[in-house]
Amino acid sequence: MSYTSIKDWPEDERPRERLLKHGHEHMSDAHLIAIILRTGGNGRSAVDIGMELLKHFGSLKKIEQASTSEICSIKGLGKAKTAQLRAALELGKRVYKEAIPRGPLFSNGKDVFDYFHPRLSAIKKEVFFCALLDVKNRLIQDTRVSEGTLTSSLIHPREAFLQAIRESAASVIFVHNHPSGDPTPSRDDILITERLEAAGEMIGIKVLDHIIIGDGQYASLLEKGHLKTR
Repeated sequence: MSYTSIKDWPEDERPRERLLKHGHEHMSDAHLIAIILRTGGNGRSAVDIGMELLKHFGSLKKIEQASTSEICSIKGLGKAKTAQLRAALELGKRVYKEAIPRGPLFSNGKDVFDYFHPRLSAIKKEVFFCALLDVKNRLIQDTRVSEGTLTSSLIHPREAFLQAIRESAASVIFVHNHPSGDPTPSRDDILITERLEAAGEMIGIKVLDHIIIGDGQYASLLEKGHLKTR
């Protein structure tokens, strides 16, 4: 038997009542969304709309990244419900950020080397990272951008800055390793750095440095004069 309105459902099946009785750990994403939306629309229950949202976007993260117009395109969702949903997702992000303290302070290339070298020293292929920093140059998080032999065409600014934009990073430091052990910058390393610095200027995210890690040593593109002084 199907019910258009959640109010017509048996009490034990209603999302809000189930959460209060059994706890949030036992709730599906669709049911939690339904509690946020409170009511349905266009002949569908709030659970139906929650399921449609997840089916359309694929995940909660994709819903959070969607624009207001994209969310409103789902039948039964107007600006008011979209605002409720956005507020709940934003609160979740803020709780997550409060729960995870900021990482180390990066004051110079040595700080970056000390943080990344243990992870990169045993890797036999080139891996390119973006370290996201706050306004005090503390690490928010690091994200892997690319793997494989690096060329200026392989590292695209869109992918390099994607997570920095999402996390509202104030600045970034790019890091990659040279499996040969020699951190001397190649021509492609220099071209990548210049291209990313120019892209960062356009979007308002500072590129503080590009660190190349070798066997127990590193090279700073800033120190070598391949980045503009700020």
